[in-house]
Amino acid sequence: MRRVCFLLKVRADRLDEYRERHAAVWPELCAELSATGWHNYSLFLREDGLLVGYLETEDFAAALSGMEATDVNARWQAEMAPFFESPDGDRPDRAMKPLTEVFHLA
Repeated sequence: MRRVCFLLKVRADRLDEYRERHAAVWPELCAELSATGWHNYSLFLREDGLLVGYLETEDFAAALSGMEATDVNARWQAEMAPFFESPDGDRPDRAMKPLTEVFHLA
């Protein structure tokens, strides 16, 4: 299992609503995430909007592709895109670039 960590940036004026949306993530989205290989998926949000994502998966590219193929992901991404700062205009799920792991204590 591979550990994946990524960073995104939530707009400062949307932090409260972003938190509210994630208090009630759609059950069908959660089911598709699990089915496409997203395990132990967590999001952490700092007060300045820095979002840290963490998940475990066998193959991150396959997990991303699997979600890309789902209708529920398209709907979720369309609703969530306005919450993010995206200098290149890309959707948040396409901007997830894994950080390099430099240490892990097992």
